[in-house]
Amino acid sequence: MVDIKNDRNTKKQDIETIDMKELDQIINELNLEDYAKDLGIIRKYLKRLILLIEKSRIRDYMMLTDSKRRLFIINFVAGVGRGFGQAIGFTFLAAITFYILTAWIDLPIIGRYIAKLLDIVDIYRKK
Repeated sequence: MVDIKNDRNTKKQDIETIDMKELDQIINELNLEDYAKDLGIIRKYLKRLILLIEKSRIRDYMMLTDSKRRLFIINFVAGVGRGFGQAIGFTFLAAITFYILTAWIDLPIIGRYIAKLLDIVDIYRKK
């Protein structure tokens, strides 16, 4: 059986370390002039990406989700507004529906049922 601890230690010892001076020398020896055009294209795409990220307002979203109280208040107010809008919309829809139903009372078969429904609504209004 192979000892795993000794195997890991030998791998660490096999890796050569590089000083910062050696790293600077290696970078200076690279011929970056050939890559100048590619770097310019990459820089142009990075600028476009930064503009897109700024336009998407991710920072504002992150600040919103950071504060739980602020997020709760905004969602609560939005929910109240949606509920109020739905109530008004349903009221208009019901009014239009009852107006159309009153016009159909003269129909032979459906008219009796609609008349009973309207009578029930009138009894409820009188209470």
